[in-house]
Amino acid sequence: MAWLTVAALVWIGVHIGIAGSRLRRVLARRLGEMGFRAAFSLLSVLAIGFLVSAYNHAPFVLLWAAPAWLRWVLVGIMLAAFLLFAASILTRNPTLVGEESALRQTPHGMLRVTRHPMLWSFVLWAAVHVLGNGDTASLLFFGAFLVTALAGMPSIDAKMAERDPEGWRGFAAVTSIVPFGAIAGGRTRFVPEEIGWWPVIVGVVLWGLTLWAHPRLIGVSALPMG
Repeated sequence: MAWLTVAALVWIGVHIGIAGSRLRRVLARRLGEMGFRAAFSLLSVLAIGFLVSAYNHAPFVLLWAAPAWLRWVLVGIMLAAFLLFAASILTRNPTLVGEESALRQTPHGMLRVTRHPMLWSFVLWAAVHVLGNGDTASLLFFGAFLVTALAGMPSIDAKMAERDPEGWRGFAAVTSIVPFGAIAGGRTRFVPEEIGWWPVIVGVVLWGLTLWAHPRLIGVSALPMG
């Protein structure tokens, strides 16, 4: 378990200590933006390889057993995660690709719900596996992704605010980190037509395929009856 703890800290350190800090700017100046991205990508691959290997070799220590009703709830939450993920890849998001000019356009579709749909999909995915598995190794492994995804949201916001303060103020005024936060606050409205059917179809298909493939690839059914 010690190696898994180290691997989890390395993963968090790479993404929060480097990507989410002033160190990134220092390294980007010395290596160049492309050089930094290449080095960071390599470091991320090594970190996740270390994390996966440590998780696969960690002993199983059960902390709690999720009841059947909770596992059904988690299956439903995973559907929401896939819908968010599908919407994130099918929606142009200025916070994801760093397009400052796009900040000055009116947010639409899933961006009205949250400006970080992809990161929220990772948060839900990680939380589902922490709660559903209930063992120490899963807490460390999936918890590492949970922490970096949550920390990534304000970190990305800060970068965009620094790059285009005026554009960011307008964008942030009508969007929110918390899903449906801006809608609940009356700063924007929910427009399902802007999201369309494709994210729903893709999300449901991915969810169904994952439920089917989970016992075949992971060896454990995601359904309580499995």
